[in-house]
Amino acid sequence: MEDRCSALLYLELGDSAREACADRVQELVQGPGVVRATWWENCVPGREDLPMRVRDGRTLVVVEARDGFAPPLAPPEVTEAHCFRRHPRPSQGVLTGGPTLGLLVVWISPRTPDLADSLRDWGDFVHIRHIAAAGIPGFTQISVYENVTENEPRYMHFYEFDNLDAEATFSTMVDFVGPRLGGTTSEAFNEWADWRAPGGRLFYCNTFSRLGEVTSTAA
Repeated sequence: MEDRCSALLYLELGDSAREACADRVQELVQGPGVVRATWWENCVPGREDLPMRVRDGRTLVVVEARDGFAPPLAPPEVTEAHCFRRHPRPSQGVLTGGPTLGLLVVWISPRTPDLADSLRDWGDFVHIRHIAAAGIPGFTQISVYENVTENEPRYMHFYEFDNLDAEATFSTMVDFVGPRLGGTTSEAFNEWADWRAPGGRLFYCNTFSRLGEVTSTAA
C-alpha cells in the first residue's frame, strides 16, 4: 500500500461497528509479522449493480504483513476473512507520496483452475492496464494479490485512491476509460469490461473510505 510493497494483505469484511474495528486493529497489530493495520467504512453496503458471491459488510479491516504472519481466528461478526500474497507482476498506476484514503476491493476467480493464466493476463494487460493508463483523478496504485490458500476468491485487485470519496472516484472510471477504447459500444471496450470472456467469475467489488490506521511498534 502507498509507497510500501506489502508482501501480504489480510482482510476481514463484516458488520463490526467503527469502534469495534478500531479495537480489532489494536489487537491485530500485536501479532507476529504485522506491519500496520487500517479500518474502513463501506461506501455502498449491499450494492446491487455488480454480481456478489459473498455477503457484503459495513466495515473492512486491512492488515499489512510480512512473511511469518499467520491469519488469526476471525470474530463472529466477520463474514469474510482472506489472506492474500502479492502477485509477482508489478503494481500499475502512480505514486503520489500521499496517504491512501479510499479503496476499491475486487475479488475474482477463474471458473476453472486451467483458466487462471487467461484471467490473469486479461486483468493485467487489458483491464488494469487501461485503467492505469487513463490517468483517472484519484486513482493511484493498483496491485494484484493471490489467495495464499489458492482457493476462492483466487485473486484480489486492490485499487488505492487518494481521497475519501471512493465511490465517486470509482464511478468516473468508465468516463475516462471509454474514450480511450473507442467508446462504450466498441469491441475494445467490451473486451476491457467483460471478465467472463477470459474465464473469470466476479466474487466481490466495493468501495471503502478510510477510518483509521495503527502501525505496529515492532515494524
